Amino acid sequence: MANTYTQIHIQTVFTVQNRHCVIRPCWEIELYRYLTGIIQNYGHKVLAINGMPDHIHIFFGMRPNQSLSDLMQQVKGDSSKWINQKGFVTGRFSWQEGYGGFSYSKSQVDNVIDYIKDQKIHHRKKTFLEEYIEFLEKFEVPFDERYVFQPIDFKDEN
Repeated sequence: MANTYTQIHIQTVFTVQNRHCVIRPCWEIELYRYLTGIIQNYGHKVLAINGMPDHIHIFFGMRPNQSLSDLMQQVKGDSSKWINQKGFVTGRFSWQEGYGGFSYSKSQVDNVIDYIKDQKIHHRKKTFLEEYIEFLEKFEVPFDERYVFQPIDFKDEN
């Protein structure tokens, strides 16, 4: 778009279905590269990507050529297909429905990049759920705890 100038920095957070810890160190870098490629193919710029075996953080500069929900649908859908085609997990892989999306000013960019790079250090002290609820509270996002990336409780029906 001619004469359109923006500066939009977004951090997204999303989890593996049922928060299963299936993202393994032996293929996580390949996954991060694939996710980066999807985002860059839509004209956005990835600034940081990292995660844990059950969730991913992506921080990127977003162009206003598509909605965040459309981008996340592409990222999650395409990467799920790719993970399944590669056979990285036993059974069928999918991401849990939904995501968190948080915006930042330019002055916060370096701190967010550092935070994402240090995910494995942060999670020595804090669970994903504690981290995610802190994000929601910090950004004053109303939420219902029943729907905050909770693992599904499988009950024995016998």
